[in-house]
Amino acid sequence: MAEGRREQQPHPLFSVPPASKRPCLRPAPRGPGPGLGHGCGVHNARYRSPESLLDCAAKAVAEKWAFERVEERFERIPEPVQRRIVYWSFPRNEKEICMYSSFQCRVAGDEAPVAAAGSAGSGAVPATTAAASAAGSTTGTTATAGAAGTLGTGDGLPFRRGIRLLETGCVENVLQVGFHLSGTVTEPTTSSEPAVTHKVAISFDRCKITSVTCGCGNRDIFYCAHVVALSLYRIRKPEQVKLRLPISETLFQMNRDQLQKLVQYLITAHHTEVLPTAQKLADEILSSNSEINQVHGAPDPTAGASIDDDNCWHLDEDQVREQVKEFLSQGGYYGSGKQLNSMFAKVREMLRMRDSNGARMLTLITEQFMADPRLSLWRQQGTGMTDKCRQLWDELGALWVCVVLNPHCKSEEKSCWLKQLKKWGDMDVCPLEDGNYGSELPNITNALPQSNLAQDSLSRPRRTVFSRAVEACDLHWQDSHLQRIISSDYYMSPAYQREGENLLFNPQDHVPTACARVDALRSHGYSREALRLAVAIINTLRLQQQRQMDIYKHQKKELLQRGVTSTTNLEGWVGHPLDPIGCLFITLTETCRIDEDISMNTREGESRPPVYQHVPVWGSPDSGESYLTLALEVALMGMGQQRIMPEGLYAQDKVCRNEEQIVAKLQELELDDLLVHTLRKQAIQLLDAGPFSGLGEVIHRESVPMHIFAKYLFSALLPHDADLAYKVALRAMRLPVLESSAGSADVGHPHHSISIVPSRYPRWFTLGHLESQQCELASTMLTAAKGDMLRLRTVLEAIQKNIHSSSLIFKLAQDAFKIATPADSQPDMTLLNVALELGLQVMRMTLSTLNWRRREMVRWLVTCATEVGLRALVSILQSWYTLFTPTEATSIVAATVMSHNTILRLSLDYPQREELASCARTLALQCAMKDPQNCALSALTLCEKDHITFETAYQIVIDAASTGMTYSQLFTIARYMEHRGYPLRSFKLASLAMTHLNLAYNQDTHPAINDVLWACALSHSLGKNELAAIIPLVVKSVHCATVLSDILKRCTMTAPGLAGIPGRRNSGKLMSTDKAPLRQLLDATISAYINTTHSRLTHISPRHYGEFIEFLSKARVTFLLAQDGHIQFAQFIDNLKQIYKGKKKLMMLVRERFG
Repeated sequence: MAEGRREQQPHPLFSVPPASKRPCLRPAPRGPGPGLGHGCGVHNARYRSPESLLDCAAKAVAEKWAFERVEERFERIPEPVQRRIVYWSFPRNEKEICMYSSFQCRVAGDEAPVAAAGSAGSGAVPATTAAASAAGSTTGTTATAGAAGTLGTGDGLPFRRGIRLLETGCVENVLQVGFHLSGTVTEPTTSSEPAVTHKVAISFDRCKITSVTCGCGNRDIFYCAHVVALSLYRIRKPEQVKLRLPISETLFQMNRDQLQKLVQYLITAHHTEVLPTAQKLADEILSSNSEINQVHGAPDPTAGASIDDDNCWHLDEDQVREQVKEFLSQGGYYGSGKQLNSMFAKVREMLRMRDSNGARMLTLITEQFMADPRLSLWRQQGTGMTDKCRQLWDELGALWVCVVLNPHCKSEEKSCWLKQLKKWGDMDVCPLEDGNYGSELPNITNALPQSNLAQDSLSRPRRTVFSRAVEACDLHWQDSHLQRIISSDYYMSPAYQREGENLLFNPQDHVPTACARVDALRSHGYSREALRLAVAIINTLRLQQQRQMDIYKHQKKELLQRGVTSTTNLEGWVGHPLDPIGCLFITLTETCRIDEDISMNTREGESRPPVYQHVPVWGSPDSGESYLTLALEVALMGMGQQRIMPEGLYAQDKVCRNEEQIVAKLQELELDDLLVHTLRKQAIQLLDAGPFSGLGEVIHRESVPMHIFAKYLFSALLPHDADLAYKVALRAMRLPVLESSAGSADVGHPHHSISIVPSRYPRWFTLGHLESQQCELASTMLTAAKGDMLRLRTVLEAIQKNIHSSSLIFKLAQDAFKIATPADSQPDMTLLNVALELGLQVMRMTLSTLNWRRREMVRWLVTCATEVGLRALVSILQSWYTLFTPTEATSIVAATVMSHNTILRLSLDYPQREELASCARTLALQCAMKDPQNCALSALTLCEKDHITFETAYQIVIDAASTGMTYSQLFTIARYMEHRGYPLRSFKLASLAMTHLNLAYNQDTHPAINDVLWACALSHSLGKNELAAIIPLVVKSVHCATVLSDILKRCTMTAPGLAGIPGRRNSGKLMSTDKAPLRQLLDATISAYINTTHSRLTHISPRHYGEFIEFLSKARVTFLLAQDGHIQFAQFIDNLKQIYKGKKKLMMLVRERFG
């Protein structure tokens, strides 16, 4: 057996190994069985006797040594020893089978609890970390099922399906020959499919599955359900598996006749498949010069891997490449982003299990990411990648930092990774760390430089998503102080810190780098070491915070006098590519989780909020200090850090997104007395920390706002310390970047707020979002302060001082109104008055600017004032000129106030109604004087019930008619007057309107024609005098022949004066066209026809000849109204024939019709 295997060639790095390898459970006859724990190490009562020395030795050898090495070491291995080694070489832990048969189905960051007391530095993987591990410290996404075979609910995933197949007795004919396991798995009959039996074969070595084959033809990253079922059968029921030594050992025991019989029976049983191969091999063996005879021994597929083979689990590299390529090609659609995040989570899971396939799988993923054709397209077009895609690249970079910071990786491995990372980073299409901008961030291995901001952007080095991983390759774990921190639970409080002593790491590291070390320790299964380092980092940050406060105490007076400050934090911890705060928070809180271990739970859609308990910090002298309080404290310190807004849309968006992620984690904590104490203490320190805190008294103009953070602090502190809660929230309301332009301009929509920032600050791309967060903070305070007039007044002043967007203030006003007026109870007048005050501010802000929501705002304000009461309505009516345009004041405000619904809503008595009406009429007259064109009609309508004000309004219209009003406005008012029973006033206004009108000869569809006809009809109905007065105006203003002939026709059909004006007599006689005033109208109409005819003939085309003949027919009707009309028309036609004789066809048509 040993000789035969040595002809196998070692496989190159990252190639698929020949057969997998991993320990299995105890056999029934010779040692403890699998027990009830199914690989978890829980023994059945009948196996409680100690293991034999043979089993103990065989287990150790089976996991660490290739069987070939055992054979080389010993000349002869007794058969019982071989059996025990072969037996224990199968994987023993179901969690490992689960890891290779299902995507992790848990929200990233929701790790199973890690036993704080357990040592992760012993080399063994902690039992609780064998679960689906924590997904990233930067990107958190629910991992869902991936490709074929893993879609659907958790019950449809391969691992769950495999368990069902096992439990329903579908696994049969299980045989283990050496390091090869085979069996059949039958898929039961369904309503649509008959039962199908699949042959399954598994190779393994050193407790790892190295290759799988299944008749189902599964093509996926993960093992199919049939492989899972067979593997679990071997783990759970080892005593029911027939165990044989490798086939070469069995053959060695046979003589020549037995061997010949075996071969002939094998060929007979499978002659169609193996006969050609058997004959070919026989020919080669019989040939003395053949290659097969040059090698001693023969291969044995059941003998395990050779010494030189990579000892790693089977991973189908081609499928990894194909699926990543497919997900990337979907461009973020169909859940492909979730699938890729699931693959990243799987990499982290493998890293935590210290499985070499983690780095191998990440390499395959990265290769496909770099080959994404969209990268070159985005580069050519100069466009940025999508936000989801950008987040995937961030997680990719963070994972590589974890990989290269593996505390126990070999230098050759790190050199190989460094070479590959540099190769990827040098490619033109490699995405930059900060999106589309090339701004420099501090190097991962250096402390923060102070001169970076002065560098020109063109001279800054190109930093890609792999730059931090490349820099991390220079980091090592050999520093003696660092080793002391992570290897012992020695705890030193900052209060006992000696001068010059460093609690954290070597001076070349900075906080994000140290946190990257924590993430690396945690990601590779060294949970205890990660905890120790995290505690050391927090103690160092505490010390730094105390020193910063001491510095500020000496500079406070000077800084407050100047009113400005600089910031020493050139890169913020929130939104940082390495996510230092998120990393520390997850590392500390996972220690305190008390929910059950659901690492084997691959069901989807079962995300439950974590439950935490206090776990005391090991070695801490403070009994009130736990890992949970430290997690809260470091999150508050990081969120409260004053930091400059980074450059670039993506970097700024990432800051906002990271803030929201941290706050979401904080909200999962159920605050008890210890946590509230930590919260209060840190909030007070942030308020007093000066320029080092974003909540300090004075901050830099471009400091990242604290609105999201303060909203969390306010909500968390309010039940426990309301004064502190309001102090924090009110301090955070500021938005200094807008202060210089406050009041100089207004922005109607928050997303356009960037326009009001001075040109020297053009880079706040997320300003609209930040203003929305500011608004949410204010709304939260308003809601909480309901009924407390003093606090409401304070919040109102903060809103008026710090919020500069009218749309957002309007939203706040609406929110306050909604809260103040619940449907099932009385309104809260304190909050209602605040809503009104905010509404009035919106009116003043938008009075002189364009805002598409202005009309909505005005209507809302009237509604709000109505809810407040009569005095509010009177106030806005009396001060309308500071709030509304004249048009708004008359058409919306006063009209709504005077409506019947408003009177009923307020239940006003007569004096109150009169007071309100008087204010409305006064407003109407003032508006009519200020803007008669747009307000005259509304003013007349509002004043019609009061004779004096109505007359005043009418006089305003008359006075304005000759100067600023158009004919359409005057016609509208004239029709209103007629409708209200003032025909003579209506006539006067119509006459004034006619003086402003001018209808050309070809405007026979002019919108004013109906008004002209109406005015003439009104004049005709009033009598001959009025008709005589308006006809000259019509003749002067209207030059369209068809319109004039229509008017003439209407005037001759009935007698004038039918309106029946009191005191006037109606003769009842029709008017003659030969006498005034119709004679003037007839002459004007004939003249218009003549002029129009000549105008039309100038540019007439043959297709309009028929239309022109009809026009002449209408003209003849008008001509014939005159006494000598037929003579005039005949002369007119003769003139046309003479003048336009060149238009022969047209003139022929004229002669045919008119002679």
